[in-house]
Amino acid sequence: MRTVSEPAYTVAVRALCEFTAKQGDLDLRFTPTPTAQEGVAGHVTVTSRRPAGYLKEIALSEDYGSLRVRGRADGYDPALNRLEEIKTHRGKLDSMPQNHRHLHWAQARVYGHLMCRKLGLDSIEIALVYFDIVEQTESVLTETQTADALKEHFEAQCQRFIAWAEQELQHRSARDASLSALVFPHGAFRPGQRALAEAVYRAAVSGRCVVAEAPTGIGKTIGTLFPLLKAWPAQQLDKIYFLTAKSAGRQLALDALSTLAASARRPLRVLELVARDKACEHPERSCHGESCPLARGFYDRLPAARTAALERAHLDRASVAETAREHAVCPYYLSQELSRWADVIVGDYNYYFDTSAMLFALAEANRWRVAVLVDEAHNLVERARGMYSASLDQAAFNAMRRSAPPVFKRALARVARGFSGASRDQSAAGIDYAAHDEPPAALLSALGQAVSALTETMAEQPDVFTPDVLRFYFDALHFTRIAERFGAHSLFDITLAGKGRAVFCLRNVIPGPHLAPRFARAHSVALFSATLTPAHFYADTLGLPATSVRVDVESPFSADQLDVRAVADVSTRFRDRERSVDRIADLIAAQYLRAPGNYLSFFSSFDYLAQVASALERRHPSIACWQQSRAMSEAEQQAFLARFEADGRGIGFAVLGGAFGEAIDLPGTRLIGAFVATLGLPQLNAVNEQLKARMHAAFGDGYAYAYLFPGLQKVVQAAGRVIRGPQDRGVLFLIDDRFARADVRRLLPAWWDIKLLRERDAAGIALAG
Repeated sequence: MRTVSEPAYTVAVRALCEFTAKQGDLDLRFTPTPTAQEGVAGHVTVTSRRPAGYLKEIALSEDYGSLRVRGRADGYDPALNRLEEIKTHRGKLDSMPQNHRHLHWAQARVYGHLMCRKLGLDSIEIALVYFDIVEQTESVLTETQTADALKEHFEAQCQRFIAWAEQELQHRSARDASLSALVFPHGAFRPGQRALAEAVYRAAVSGRCVVAEAPTGIGKTIGTLFPLLKAWPAQQLDKIYFLTAKSAGRQLALDALSTLAASARRPLRVLELVARDKACEHPERSCHGESCPLARGFYDRLPAARTAALERAHLDRASVAETAREHAVCPYYLSQELSRWADVIVGDYNYYFDTSAMLFALAEANRWRVAVLVDEAHNLVERARGMYSASLDQAAFNAMRRSAPPVFKRALARVARGFSGASRDQSAAGIDYAAHDEPPAALLSALGQAVSALTETMAEQPDVFTPDVLRFYFDALHFTRIAERFGAHSLFDITLAGKGRAVFCLRNVIPGPHLAPRFARAHSVALFSATLTPAHFYADTLGLPATSVRVDVESPFSADQLDVRAVADVSTRFRDRERSVDRIADLIAAQYLRAPGNYLSFFSSFDYLAQVASALERRHPSIACWQQSRAMSEAEQQAFLARFEADGRGIGFAVLGGAFGEAIDLPGTRLIGAFVATLGLPQLNAVNEQLKARMHAAFGDGYAYAYLFPGLQKVVQAAGRVIRGPQDRGVLFLIDDRFARADVRRLLPAWWDIKLLRERDAAGIALAG
């Protein structure tokens, strides 16, 4: 807790200078920057070269009025009286924009002042040490400054910032008072919602991770946000991150926050983060002032745009875009800047959990006290695997290479040899797929050299990059970075698809080792979903802290609300699908004719879906039906859902685990039943068999970890579309003989009363139609 004697506002040196000293154009040509891990490694390399007596990571701070400025200087050499600010980079240093260098000098001079104050120095030598992480070389720029000059510089930065700091203090004080008085906006909690809210609140107070399995329809979004907002003042939180897997979850969170803000006396600053390709106003232009008008002079116009945006408080995608247009700045990078000043940030999982996650980096740099909410957390396993995986397609590389500019010829030739060498033995043996203990060193070396060469070219001649070359560049960069993380949690495999066609994949299997530091960094984390069973599967795969608390929220729904029928004499296995098609179509029709209304039917693939839909149309043409198609746009998805009108009649066909299997709300008579004609098991193939083997080696029971648990999670999610509130009634058909197995039924919700239907029973249902 803050004491009376402490300044009211604390700011890191880096944050101070980024606010006061950034100027000129937004310019991303001097890219890519090293990863956080590469930056740390670079600092260690530089400081390890220094002589005995060299001081590292010196904690420094000073108060200026109500402001406390703090940070850690990278290094100080007493013998030379030299303070060093170390910056890692890729590519030629001469290509670094001057406004980057200006910012680095501003930081170094603030540290120089703090060091003079700490040691009582009259003057000091300041050095910017630029370390090339590829060449492992240093470029050192130095200047000697008097203590008086550095003090003047420090005070100038503080004076520029202090007015903003005082404004922020007023906002925080009013916000905290408002949150202390916040009341639940709906008067009473729904059944189960209070238990969820209490668990999240206790986790925030104790600074722990809570995993909550709570049924769909109880209001998990507002039931997790409200207790965190109530805990905020006492726990002195800096931010709440609400992370979602899909855009529908973002909108639910924004709506809930609007409802909560309406009952508060002071508006919360709520920010929605969206992907760059959705926010960009000029996708055909490059991110620098010579190409994009919104990048030109970006930092000069940013202060006014920032001030105007924060006056709006509710900063969803449309609001940020409108403010950006008014001030002629890039909306995507404006939203990134606003992340520093928003209270609650709503965005995709990747903003905190990915390899180069912005929100995680900001929390680290600013030492924020953050609470993290992970919506529909069952999705995090597969999403995190994707974040920490990488692949390269040799056929795409060959096509790109044929049309690539001559300047890239040598670098790409090395990569081509690396590809050929890596797959030569497998190709000669005629093996289509093979997993290996580790990625081939020769290929990684060739890719590393290519990345270095392309980085230098990008800095000098960015215009020679075609879209295909640029795509390969970033793919190769990602591949090499993921390779640095390779371990027992991942596998490397090669898939051959004909001569000169191989796909090289670094495939993460267990994301836990990558995610564990993200959980540890947060003050508290709440993961919630209707499907987090079995508990050990998610604890093992996600790397949850040992101190995590598990909460199973009792369902507010009763067995008589959902009539669950397991059709136990139909096989939906691939080999049996052809003879199951007519039977499933008749079963769907029988139920519809017995109780007309809107139904959703789920299948394991688009092909299977189309076969059953065709059979239904042929055998029962009076029943209206509509189908999900591959790669539906957002507008097409909305049109699909719009067919589910209150008291409507028809059958919607969808793929299990797709856009309509979760995070959609069709209450009341908009949906009265569902058919799930699959266990949702991942496809049986060589890749999944390797995954099963890795999971078995790590946890035992590889089949359940690789197939059964992920499959049934999708089934339960799809079933959760039917009952959305206390007044809802509906029916659920589970169509597959494996639903009769006890080990399968144990993984289904305890409140379901499952009736097993065999041939005679199912025939009776059909006759009832």
